Formats: sequence, structure tokens, C-alpha cells
Amino acid sequence: MELRTLGSQGLTVSTQGLGCMGMSAFYGSTDDAESLATIERALELGVTLLDTAEIYGPFTNERLIGTALTGRRERAVIATKTGIEIGDDGSPGGLNGRPEYIRHALDRSLRHLNTDYVDLYYLHRVDPQVPIEETVGAMGELVHAGKVRHIGLSEAAPQTIRRAHRTHPLSAVQTEYSLFERGVEHDGVMDTLNELGIGLVANSPLGRGFLSGTITGPADFATDDYRRTDPRFQGENFHRNLAVVDEVRRIAAAKQVTPSQLALAWVIHQGAVAIPGTKRRRYLEENRAAAAIAITADELAAIDAVAPHGIVSGDRYAPEQMQFLNG
Repeated sequence: MELRTLGSQGLTVSTQGLGCMGMSAFYGSTDDAESLATIERALELGVTLLDTAEIYGPFTNERLIGTALTGRRERAVIATKTGIEIGDDGSPGGLNGRPEYIRHALDRSLRHLNTDYVDLYYLHRVDPQVPIEETVGAMGELVHAGKVRHIGLSEAAPQTIRRAHRTHPLSAVQTEYSLFERGVEHDGVMDTLNELGIGLVANSPLGRGFLSGTITGPADFATDDYRRTDPRFQGENFHRNLAVVDEVRRIAAAKQVTPSQLALAWVIHQGAVAIPGTKRRRYLEENRAAAAIAITADELAAIDAVAPHGIVSGDRYAPEQMQFLNG
């Protein structure tokens, strides 16, 4: 797989990574054996970037990756996240960007991941009660200590990115980016990253599965799948968004690729590293093939016509979660 450099500090990853969250949380039932086989297959196919967070489980997803990489740590680039407080017993807390928590959480993640360093350490959400300089300063200290190789932010506003980058160089910013969610093209985030030489890592590049073209209704989800409460999958929003997916499916069919492959190829074409999440080998292999798909100027124009900025109906998250974006 083609490699791409994130930032200017030497972090190189595959153009498509693997989002591991759904292997342990939020998307219904899990199967550790299939998840471990999926990670193994990803490594075989040249996917190097594995994305996790301490909150996924909590902790169980990091442990899963630690198990998967036993004896072959050097084959993967591990990205994990902190800043949403979790007690050592797994109890939830609020946002926490205090330096002492960042240091404690990193040591805990290293134990769970069964490694002595993390390649990319993100602040999962910005804590408005702690100056970003203090949080990123602590993350930079972890780099100097050799426990972290590179740092990044997740869901941060342009001015926050600038302040953080002045404190310690950022290699990446992770945010939702897809044919459904093109906000970073218009809110200053992408322009800021390009100006500062920071990489963009796109989570949910398939619109939480919507752009796969296989979802027909909320009833497709397990009872414990959080998408049952996602605004974009509710009521009239769902039907409007499904109409957009139908148009994407039409363009994909003309190109003889799947809607998922077209959506992922588009994200990669935009210069981002895509991290589609899956817990099954068959979807991983389908997604992996997208990295080799070229998109012509005419196809880009066709995609822009059916999936412009603002086309999606519904907010990205429920109101209580929306407040934590663009910190």
C-alpha cells in the first residue's frame, strides 16, 4: 500500500489505516477471534496504522491490539487517544486535559497495549477548563521521555490547533471527514493543517457505515448499536441521507466499484489518511482495495454534484456530544 507522511516529524503510515473501535465498543456484538484475524489480515495487506483509544471498551480495545501485536510490535503504527477521563476501574468521567491525567493515562495505555511506546498519541477531545498549552506541553514531555513518538489532536478548532502546534509540533489532527461530512473544508481546519504541515486523519470515512450502501434502516442495527440514536439515522434525516447514498451508489456502479470503495478513494484523493472501521476480514479486504482506485476529474465533479458540503441531514452526534467538538 502507498505510504503517506503525517506532519513534518517523520511519521509515515499507510494511506488507509484501520479503525479498531467497533471491535470492542459501540457497534453491537463483538468477536475477538474475528477481530484478531482482521488485524492480522490488515498487516498482511500493508495496513500499518491501527487506531484505538482508552475509552473504547474502556481499555478492552487497547488490550485487543496489544494481544494482536505480541511479538510483532514493529509491524504496526499504534495511535491511541486520551483526554476523556476513565478511572482505573473503568468508571467514566468528563473531559480531562490536566497534565497529571495525561501522564497517568499514557502509562496505563502502554500496559494495556503491551508496548513501551505509542507512535501517535492524540488528545481525544479538548478540555475547555485546561489551557491547551498545558495539555500539549505534557504530551510533548512524553515525546522527550521516549514514551510517545508523535502527538496530535482530535476534533479541534483552527485556533486551538495553532496554539497547540506552537507548544509542541503536531503530526496529525483526526476528525470526521467523508462525503457526508465535509465541514473541515469550510471551517478553517483543513486550511490550517495545510498551512502548518499537519496531517489529516479521517475517521468515519464511510459515514458510520451509511456510505457502504448496505444500510436500509435503523432496524439493521443491533439494540446496543449507538447508531440507533445517531441523528443522521433518525426519521426523515435517514431517508434524505439514503437518497444521497443512492446517488453515490450510481456513480460507483458506473465505475465498477462498491460505494464504500468510491467513498474511501475520494477521502484518500483529498490528501487525508482514511481509517475506516471494521471488525470483519471481508469488509477490510473490500476497503483495502479502495487505496488503489484513481478518481478522474469528471468523477470528482460528479461526486461534488451529489455530495456537496452540507448535503447530509442531521447533526453528527446527539446534542450532549456535539458540545465537545471543535474545542
